[in-house]
Amino acid sequence: MSTLTTPSSDRATSTAEPEHDRSAVRREVKRVRIGGADPELLTHVVSAGAGALGLVWLVYERLVPMTGALGFWLCWYVAFLVLLAAVSATTLDRVGVTDRLVGTLVTTAGLVLVACLAGIVLFTVVRGWSALSHLNFYTQTTAYIGPEAPLRQGGVFAAMVGTLEQVAISVVLSVPLGIATAVYLSEVRGRLARAVRTVVEAMSAVPTIVAGLFIYSMLILKLGQERSGLAASLALSVSMIPVVTMTAAVVLRLVPGGLREASLALGTTQWQTVRRVVLPTARPGLVTAVLLGVARVIGETSPVLLVAGSTNELNWDPTHNPQMSLPLFVFTYMRMPIDNAISRAFGAAVVLLVVVVVLFALARILGGRPPGHVSRRKLRRLARHRQARARRLESETVR
Repeated sequence: MSTLTTPSSDRATSTAEPEHDRSAVRREVKRVRIGGADPELLTHVVSAGAGALGLVWLVYERLVPMTGALGFWLCWYVAFLVLLAAVSATTLDRVGVTDRLVGTLVTTAGLVLVACLAGIVLFTVVRGWSALSHLNFYTQTTAYIGPEAPLRQGGVFAAMVGTLEQVAISVVLSVPLGIATAVYLSEVRGRLARAVRTVVEAMSAVPTIVAGLFIYSMLILKLGQERSGLAASLALSVSMIPVVTMTAAVVLRLVPGGLREASLALGTTQWQTVRRVVLPTARPGLVTAVLLGVARVIGETSPVLLVAGSTNELNWDPTHNPQMSLPLFVFTYMRMPIDNAISRAFGAAVVLLVVVVVLFALARILGGRPPGHVSRRKLRRLARHRQARARRLESETVR
């Protein structure tokens, strides 16, 4: 018996075959792991690293008369990338291999930066540990000792006080002016906005030594004021204001325009919108702007050396007489060819790092809360207001 093949059955068969092919293609697609450790990636990295190490060692030690640790590890890294690409090509397509190589380069760059930072901090701590291990280093001054005095005498207390006072005055002078200028540039946008932006951008490129010379020529030579911590704070403010202004202006521009429009639609003025909507929304970014400004000036030496003077005595008054700071202390004692003086300089550098970390942590804790966050103190104040209003309503009802 013969069988007849109808056109409909042919179409069904022809449509079934492409569906089977598409399902096979879908099964061959490999999913990309977003997070977590990939066993295949670990295997490829370990095998490529071991193979590159053996290959470079063979070339360096047996085939080519080459020496040097830096060249060895650079050649190892290049061979590692080549072998990693070759091994990854066995299971991945061209896009997957490229993605893996770029991810390896980015990860390596991050590890190198972290290693450099850790190396700098560790080297500074090790060199200054002989001074840091003495309690007097944090509670005494070097007013009555010489540079050759033992490390159990003297300390950096005067420099710590000077640094904190100078940075605090600079923040008080720079932050309100910088944020007000940023609000003018991003919210008001008056006729002078372009000129002000040009001046601020030009100020951000001015070296700190020029700011110190400006304050020295105007405040000390022209007005006859003495060298003091206040003069150093003014010189630091010249460098701090443009950093705070430009960073705050960028942060304010990132606030969604819908928030401004909603506030204005409720009948508020532009000042109320800026004060109650824009600034609270941008508060974490504004804290970052302040931190960047502090980081810009807290380690400066040249303007402080010009206008603050140098003294080993403790000076609590930043408006009169010279005042020491931690960067100036490091600069002064590092130039002395004496082991104890150099140890004090490295110890002061470690103290400066700790001060920076503590200030940044406090700024994040105090000002880095998200918009709409209500502190416990404000909650208690609101509760007292509600209770007082409830008592007032009860008394009015009784009357």
